[in-house]
Amino acid sequence: MSATPEIRKVLVTGASGYVGSRLVTALLNQGVVVRVLVRDSAKIVGQPWYSQVEVAVGNATNYEEIRAALEGVHTAFYLLHSIGAGPRFDEVEETMALTFGRAAKDSEVSQIIYLGGIVRTGEHKASKHLASRANTGARLSQFDVPVLQLRAGIIIGSGSASFEMIRHMTHRLPIMITPKWVNNRTQPIAIRDVLYYLSQAASLAEPQSGTFDIGGPDIFTYADLIEEFAQVAGLRKRIIMKVPFLSVWFSSLWIGLVTPVPVALARPLVGSLINESFVDQSQSISLLIPPPPNGLVTVDRAFELAISKVKLNEVESRWSDANAFMPSWQKTQSDPEWAGEAEYHDEQIAYTDATLTSLWQSIEEIGGERGWYGADALWWLRGLLDRLMGGVGLRRGRRDPNFLRQGDSLDFWRVESLQVNHHLNLYAEMILPGKAWLQFTLDEVEHDGRLMRRLNQRASFLPKGMGGHLYWVLVLPFHWLIFPTMARNILKEARRKDEVAREHGR
Repeated sequence: MSATPEIRKVLVTGASGYVGSRLVTALLNQGVVVRVLVRDSAKIVGQPWYSQVEVAVGNATNYEEIRAALEGVHTAFYLLHSIGAGPRFDEVEETMALTFGRAAKDSEVSQIIYLGGIVRTGEHKASKHLASRANTGARLSQFDVPVLQLRAGIIIGSGSASFEMIRHMTHRLPIMITPKWVNNRTQPIAIRDVLYYLSQAASLAEPQSGTFDIGGPDIFTYADLIEEFAQVAGLRKRIIMKVPFLSVWFSSLWIGLVTPVPVALARPLVGSLINESFVDQSQSISLLIPPPPNGLVTVDRAFELAISKVKLNEVESRWSDANAFMPSWQKTQSDPEWAGEAEYHDEQIAYTDATLTSLWQSIEEIGGERGWYGADALWWLRGLLDRLMGGVGLRRGRRDPNFLRQGDSLDFWRVESLQVNHHLNLYAEMILPGKAWLQFTLDEVEHDGRLMRRLNQRASFLPKGMGGHLYWVLVLPFHWLIFPTMARNILKEARRKDEVAREHGR
């Protein structure tokens, strides 16, 4: 392998996702010119690298938009998937790959690099998820553009879906009843090694075609992986009871209830566990790219690094950074409007002498482990109902307990926009018969002859059809309890922060 001296323009698709956002940072650190492709540029405004990249907005099924994004690009990273897009996600992924491959050919792209999954069928045929990953690589390769496919198993890193599943299951379940395929073998790889191989692939002297496996230094069974995490995390040995009759549906439902990963995402991931996922040495990436200079990260070290990042609130990206699957009419505020006769609101206006800084901090810290400032049982119940319907629920939590950035997931909300000390606008990604927002706006005004801080807390709902109107009527009694309590407790927390600050002489 030899690095090329010329400066190449690289396109990173899926730049708002878990791997994509981190890959952008790795490439920029190498001095690469980076363009990113996203469906909604507002989702990446808060990224630290936003001002350092070119931004292309487009949908992966729209040929003209993809063609424009690929113009002048030497190497394109294909990191797109539709794993949460319902039972026909494989058809969507095939369409996306064919569109991208054709546009890459017409734009004279020199190299496509695709991150897929290791497939070891053995006595079982490949799961639908892994089969679709393999099919995506095949469809991208139909065109006269060299496609370098890197196939990985479980990726371990702070915020990865696999790590979150293992972490939460192991912490919350000292005794586990598991399917028999937890005895299947897997070769996990640390996220930093994934990024190493991807970034090195972008600097190869000549375009490459072929399929190569990437994995860490050790092979584990899934059961051993759980035990390894428990040991690194300082937990007691977990009791794992294997039974032959647990279905994928039941297992994914249970994971959806116990971990932050929603059922829609857990189902294809669990389904993939029936296939072993370890490196085929005849297809090892070491045939093309040497290992990292300091060697591959071991599983125990990968767990240590991930746990440390979580504890230090330094999680750079999470699996939930990508949009949750919702009906097309429900996705974003900018979608074409469907006919609707009403827009419902719950507005709370409150005044306080607390400082603007403390008031903003109280709002920015909402959700996750801190909860929603009262009526926690009702919020928990709403999250549980969303989980049972296949939604993301409350367990998704937040990336950082103290700070938010635009595009962050926040329980079953998404940060649509924010301006420090002024406003926070959240868009609902729960399953709803309509669209919903929760907005907090702060300003300073004269009130009762004094300069006060005003909190305007506004919940908005755009119903879809009769079901949407009925939904609002049914939840209205709960809103009368939830939203006034929330506003009062935000002000109370802001005053508490001011008192703490005064005690410490700040």
